[in-house]
Amino acid sequence: MTGYTMLRNGGAGNGGQTCMLRWSNRIRLTWLSFTLFIILVFFPLIAHYYLTTLDEADEAGKRIFGPRAGSELCEVKHVLDLCRIRESVSEELLQLEAKRQELNSEVAKLNLKIEACKKSIENAKQDLLQLKNVISQTEHSYKELVAQNQPKLSLPIRLLPEKDEAGLPPPKAQRGCRLHNCFDYSRCPLTSGFPVYVYDSDQFAFGSYLDPLVKQAFQATARANVYVTDNADIACLYVILVGEMQEPAVLRPADLEKQLSSLPHWRRDGHNHVILSLSRKLDTQNLLYNVSTGRAMVAQSTFYAAQYRPGFDLVVSPLVHAMSEPNFMEIPPQVPVKRKYLFTFQGEKIESLRSSLQEARSFEEEMEGDPPADYDDRIIATLKAVQDSKLDQVLVEFTCKSQPRASLPTEWALCGEREDRLELLKLSTFALIITPGDPRLLVSSGCATRLFEALEVGAVPVVLGEHVQLPYQDVLQWSEAALVVPKPRVTEVHFLLRSLSDSDLLAMRRQGRFLWETYFSTTDSIFSTVLAVIRTRIQIPAAPIREEAAAEIPHRSGKAAGTDPNMADTGDLDLGPVETEPPYASPKYLRNFTLTVTDLYRSWNSAPGPFHLFPHTPFDPVLPSEAKFLGSGTGFRPIGGGAGGSGKEFQAALGGNVPREQFTVVMLTYEREEVLMNSLERLNGLPYLNKVVVVWNSPKLPSEDLVWPDIGVPIMVVRTEKNSLNNRFLPWNEIETEAILSIDDDAHLRHDEIMFGFRVWREARDRIVGFPGRYHAWDLPHQAWLYNSNYSCELSMVLTGAAFFHKYYAYLYSYVMPQAIRDMVDEYINCEDIAMNFLVSHITRKPPIKVTSRWTFRCPGCPQALSHDDSHFHERHKCINFFVKVYGYMPLLYTQFRVDSVLFKTRLPHDKTKCFKFI
Repeated sequence: MTGYTMLRNGGAGNGGQTCMLRWSNRIRLTWLSFTLFIILVFFPLIAHYYLTTLDEADEAGKRIFGPRAGSELCEVKHVLDLCRIRESVSEELLQLEAKRQELNSEVAKLNLKIEACKKSIENAKQDLLQLKNVISQTEHSYKELVAQNQPKLSLPIRLLPEKDEAGLPPPKAQRGCRLHNCFDYSRCPLTSGFPVYVYDSDQFAFGSYLDPLVKQAFQATARANVYVTDNADIACLYVILVGEMQEPAVLRPADLEKQLSSLPHWRRDGHNHVILSLSRKLDTQNLLYNVSTGRAMVAQSTFYAAQYRPGFDLVVSPLVHAMSEPNFMEIPPQVPVKRKYLFTFQGEKIESLRSSLQEARSFEEEMEGDPPADYDDRIIATLKAVQDSKLDQVLVEFTCKSQPRASLPTEWALCGEREDRLELLKLSTFALIITPGDPRLLVSSGCATRLFEALEVGAVPVVLGEHVQLPYQDVLQWSEAALVVPKPRVTEVHFLLRSLSDSDLLAMRRQGRFLWETYFSTTDSIFSTVLAVIRTRIQIPAAPIREEAAAEIPHRSGKAAGTDPNMADTGDLDLGPVETEPPYASPKYLRNFTLTVTDLYRSWNSAPGPFHLFPHTPFDPVLPSEAKFLGSGTGFRPIGGGAGGSGKEFQAALGGNVPREQFTVVMLTYEREEVLMNSLERLNGLPYLNKVVVVWNSPKLPSEDLVWPDIGVPIMVVRTEKNSLNNRFLPWNEIETEAILSIDDDAHLRHDEIMFGFRVWREARDRIVGFPGRYHAWDLPHQAWLYNSNYSCELSMVLTGAAFFHKYYAYLYSYVMPQAIRDMVDEYINCEDIAMNFLVSHITRKPPIKVTSRWTFRCPGCPQALSHDDSHFHERHKCINFFVKVYGYMPLLYTQFRVDSVLFKTRLPHDKTKCFKFI
């Protein structure tokens, strides 16, 4: 019991101690936790307090946790970097703040300027409105003054003659017929258009006697002539063909006269009629001799003095090429100037003058005084003496080796066949033509044939006998192509021929070739010349030449094209005032009714030069608006270069003598739509541009979904009949400006380059003005001409892939230039640019003008053109040599002249610095 109690008490005491230990442990943990909480919470607060009050302490050592020096804080590496960043950012912030304040100041100033500019703009608008009103009033006043001083006259009403005409008073004698007393001007008003009615010879008895070849050729020519009409009631002129007769045909003069009088519109005396007799054979007789022709004009190759009426009848050339065109490959070149023989003559005189006078009693009855002297014996002796002297190589033969050709009395008959005569003339510098011994035989078919053959092969004619009547002598200046020497001066002929210089000889030969091609070579040229002579005599202007009707391809225009800054930016180059007016055409030609009088001899007789319609001057109609080019140097244009002699600054005028003018871009393309669209977009904003004519040379039409750019001017897409490079130069009726810029679809020209080229062309309107230059060269080993495209200081051609020219030349190229040249262009699909350069140089006798570009002519990245083919250059070699054959000489002229703008500041390559620049 006692033991149990003790254990119980002892056990109780130990348990109390354990509880105390547990309680004391809990107290210690709580105190420890509280202590740690105090340390972790309050100590940072106290530290933070001391740190934040670091700058407020007066002395560093007053606080337990006093602040340390800045150098000591930055002793740590990363703290030092942070300090540097802080200093840099602070500096930048200070700089930005300064800039911000500066910009704010500038913005304030600009706002003030903007307000001032707005006020200036408003004032300028008011001034502009006032100026427009002043200009409008001035233009109105100017038009009123022009209307007062130069009133526009409406065309007179054409009065048709009555069928039963009273007739003109008859002249005292038939030989006294002239225009004033034998021609009815009432049938030919100025505005009539010169209608011509051509009789059908088959409807009359004498028509069955006509040479079929002559009749067929004449009928074909009459059908194609622009003046021929089927309405005889309104005709101004009536033409009837009466010769040449067939060999077995014999028609008595009385029968022919009776048949002529029975013509439906003969009207008793045949006024306003032309009786035409074309001789194709050498033995052609004077069909109309002893035939009373009344008041009808006679046009033939043989005339007696008793028959010919000066200023009324016409001497025409013989019809050698009836139904064929001249073969240019058989015509010798015009160079070298001197040939093997100085002069030649072959002929035989069948009958002397004395025997002719004894047989022709009708002639003796008309003679007054002593019979004319016969100089033929003296001529024969003189020419034989020159031949025997051996001073020059000449060939004269007065007896034919074979039977001489038939001829008229006292006429020198031709020897041999035509081919043999031409071969001899090709070796002759001069060709002697001895007129008939009887001076009353004014001209004969044999003499006309000698003249025709001499001009054809380039032998300068020397006509012995000043009494002769040469073809169209009243309108052609024969002294520029032939020498007419009186027979008594035959002893001086040798001296005269040797005294001519080579330049004079070449000029006469070239003029003779021009006359032959224009007036003698074909049936069309003869008939057209006859009509042109009569039309010129009665002072009726030529009919307007036809223009090529443009068949437009419908196309859809898109949004306005953007302006390529590389194309439109002119930098510091200002080439004149930029036109802001809508497109306007060149002024129309207003001299049609006076051109016949003022420019008669200049147009008929000019050798290839800038003032003739080569080669069909007289009968090709006057160009409607382009003919102004003919008178560009005659002073009738208004002067726009300055006022009162003060002149104008370069940047204030466009140059030239026309105050305002635009040009048309003609762009030839073939199935390169993307390239074409890019080229058209580059024209956006181009000053002085009137319109763009795109010549679509492909039979395949453009894509229907193709969107054409809107460049601010009309774009005319023209469809062509065939793929031909000649289409580039067709005179499209949509071209309303004189200036044409022909440009390839891959050409890459800046606006300032185009404007500068236009300025140069305005001061040289008769030339080709362009950018890429080429030249021709003589190949000594092969004795032929070569085309050279290497860069050189010398040039003779300007490619029409980027060139200005006058629309006048488009007419000449398409309608007047020999067809053989256009055929070769179509055959090779090449050389059209060379052909145009040949044409212009042949007409003007001037080289083209090259304008310097900024070396960006070709479009970079565009598909390759035909010119990159090797065969391209071989074909151009052939073209040049063929064109020389056609023209008879090399018309291209070399030049080192180049027009450059000092404002272009062109950098020349080192190998080109030796070339001269003419500024």
